[in-house]
Amino acid sequence: MKELASFVKERRKSVNLTQEEFAERAGVALTVIRKIEQGKTNLNMEKVNLVLRMFGHQLAAVDSKELVGLDNQEL
Repeated sequence: MKELASFVKERRKSVNLTQEEFAERAGVALTVIRKIEQGKTNLNMEKVNLVLRMFGHQLAAVDSKELVGLDNQEL
């Protein structure tokens, strides 16, 4: 979650928006932006994707079975 928090905070600041302004433009509550930037783990993925969409990104759900398969692959 720290990577997400840093990403959102840095990108928001790079476009010179306050948390309030950014929340309004992303169509989410100010508390959503604050939770993301604080690295909270109890986030609504739909809301996170609304925020990330502002930067042309999104999170996708990953099946835990897919993660197990990754353990057996060489990088």
